[in-house]
Amino acid sequence: MEALKAAIPEKLKQLITNSTVHTLRDTCSSLHHFFLHFEPFHQIVAELADPSHALCGKSKETALKYKQLGNQCFSSADYAKALDYYTQALRRAPFEVGAIENNLIATLYINRATVLHKMNLLVECLRDCNRALQICPSYSKAWYRRGKANVSLGNNRDAICDLNIAKSVESSTGGKKQIESEVKIILDQSTSANISVKPRQKENSLNTVGEMPQIKLQSVSMPDKGRGTVPSYDVSPGSLVHAEEPYATIILKQCRETHCHYCLNDLPADRVPCISCSIPLYCSRQCQIKAGGQTFRISTDDNILKNLPCDLGEYAAEVIQYNDYELKIDDVTEHQHECQGVHWPAVLPSEIVLAGRVLAKFLSKSSSGDITIFVEKLELSHCYECMPFESKLDSHIYAIVLLYCLKHSYGTMFSIDGISISQVVIVISQIKVNCMTVVRLKSIDAHGLSDQCGGFPFHSSVHLTSNVEQVRVGKAIYKAGSLFNHSCQPNVHAYFLSRTLYLRTTKVVAAGSQLELSYGPQVGLWDCKDRQSFLQDEYGFHCQCTGCSEVNLSDIVLNAFRCIYPNCSGAVLENRVLECEKQKIEHFPIADKDIKNDDIYEVCLHAFNQNDAFNHIQPGNCLKCGSYCDLKSSRATVDKALICIKRLQDAILSKEISNTSISDALRSLHLLRSNLHAYNKVIAEAEDNLAQAFCLVGELQLSADHCKASIQILEKLYDPDDIVIAYELVKLSSVQLSLGDDSAVDSISRIGAIFSRYYGLHADLVFPYLQYLRREI
Repeated sequence: MEALKAAIPEKLKQLITNSTVHTLRDTCSSLHHFFLHFEPFHQIVAELADPSHALCGKSKETALKYKQLGNQCFSSADYAKALDYYTQALRRAPFEVGAIENNLIATLYINRATVLHKMNLLVECLRDCNRALQICPSYSKAWYRRGKANVSLGNNRDAICDLNIAKSVESSTGGKKQIESEVKIILDQSTSANISVKPRQKENSLNTVGEMPQIKLQSVSMPDKGRGTVPSYDVSPGSLVHAEEPYATIILKQCRETHCHYCLNDLPADRVPCISCSIPLYCSRQCQIKAGGQTFRISTDDNILKNLPCDLGEYAAEVIQYNDYELKIDDVTEHQHECQGVHWPAVLPSEIVLAGRVLAKFLSKSSSGDITIFVEKLELSHCYECMPFESKLDSHIYAIVLLYCLKHSYGTMFSIDGISISQVVIVISQIKVNCMTVVRLKSIDAHGLSDQCGGFPFHSSVHLTSNVEQVRVGKAIYKAGSLFNHSCQPNVHAYFLSRTLYLRTTKVVAAGSQLELSYGPQVGLWDCKDRQSFLQDEYGFHCQCTGCSEVNLSDIVLNAFRCIYPNCSGAVLENRVLECEKQKIEHFPIADKDIKNDDIYEVCLHAFNQNDAFNHIQPGNCLKCGSYCDLKSSRATVDKALICIKRLQDAILSKEISNTSISDALRSLHLLRSNLHAYNKVIAEAEDNLAQAFCLVGELQLSADHCKASIQILEKLYDPDDIVIAYELVKLSSVQLSLGDDSAVDSISRIGAIFSRYYGLHADLVFPYLQYLRREI
């Protein structure tokens, strides 16, 4: 897109820079007119949207190449690589209608099932066998592999059925004899009394816990924030106040190979590709169907069911007949318009592809509808006039490109002009300020192992230290969820199960008071100035929540220096922070000293000892005793110390930690504590790095000590019951368990209490590692 941007005349760029909602139609029309006579524009659109290019289409030749590579890796027992190659082959293999004999997709599923069996991924192996059989019901290898997997699972009755069907459809005499001998072995090892019957393995389910919000909410008009959401009566902490499916969603590019493109959950080893293009991967056939609305059908004239004995026929029918009718599929599936082998869904930014999915709901239903009315009915706020120049220009270019890409999908059913382009620009602006980032919690142990699916690959007697990582996996529009306003001190916590948004209170919320969540920055994470700058740039508003308008301890000490007197607990601020806090200090009532946080007075008592004292304080003055600190010298010392801390971070990532790197970091920590305020977040981060380093070198007691020191600081910056504290306690408790420290019980109990407040009944689903911790106590 840079070539298009560079070619736009400066005069037109200036018009776009100064454009408003009222002039948007004219600037869009002018840019469109320019592109119509600019040949590179048409070349770019052709590369992105013309199906004849088929850059993301299916290719039997490519699939066969990947299949051959998979075969070679399998022969050399490199099963992990073989698994990947067979999956890539499945992504690119075209589905050939009616090609039942030697069907490439069915063959690839069985090849991959064989690899999964070798890797002891037995449930995944069964699912791949089922997929092959749904294409080719008389595929003897599929029934045979399914039988072998069921034997390994202990499902002997199913195994016998599978192998008997395999024998019935096997054409060779030698094959039939081999299967007969395997059935005999199973029968000899089992009697009818001890043949186990286990539930038949099905595709991954999209259903989650059925907890639903019981709180009655109202949408109200707020004088300073537009619309907002309030409860009708008092709400206690931990109450589920809202649940919602997305209006539109998109996976982030960096997660395309690791997470399902529909439900956004972790991809299993037996991931399912799209039928018509090579872009998406899904965790199950249900997700594949719900995303694209397409499914393959088995051969209707296959005689396998008719020729089998009655009991085997019923069994085979249950395996191969997939009940698509049980799935609720939206009228407009989110991937169908992208599913033609075209390139633009893979190349354009995620937010633009998300805009395309929003517009698809209009274009699929309204061949001659008014796009302006459609955009108005979305009832989503936008910030076009607050957008910086580059964003305005980008949104103009992407709106035009996106419409041309969509036109290739929908034909000539809509016109592209100043009106339609301007409305797409508005939609892009709406997405910018209304879309939520879908995140997943992942536990990573000290040796780099991650818990992706809720299972634990280590024995319970071996304790490994664990970190909690929040992984951004997608973006989504939740129309009702967008009515919840932002606060840097939120009373509502947002989290996701699959695609579903859940909002749960973390504090008592009085009837009629706003339910507010964080759009990203919170008190304790960044200081006030950084939060306000971020919110202005990203969402187009100047935050005046309680966290940004009233004094709080975190904003004062987060980046503060320490007083030159060792026994003074006062904070010393740089100019940037000081000016912001001066504006807030006026809103802090001195008369309420006794009921306010005493820590605030400990760090800035001088500001409250006499009227207007704070306004006369200069950068470098201690807020408690008024003494002066040379901030230039302190900053230089801190910057030098942070070089060693950064080296330790790099050593942790590379798992190459030396005694020298730890010793240097310890000396740097001493320098940080000598120059920064005791509650400065930089010290907490340095303590955390040392905790990780000591853990990796096996010094667990030192690791625990530094972890505790980090948590003590964070408890000053955040509420002690904040979810951030729980994440840090996960690290501490895993170290304590490894040490056999009885205090692990208290840490884990506290983690459970905080998680219950933030996640309720969903806690174990959101963070399965919590189940492991609970088992240990």
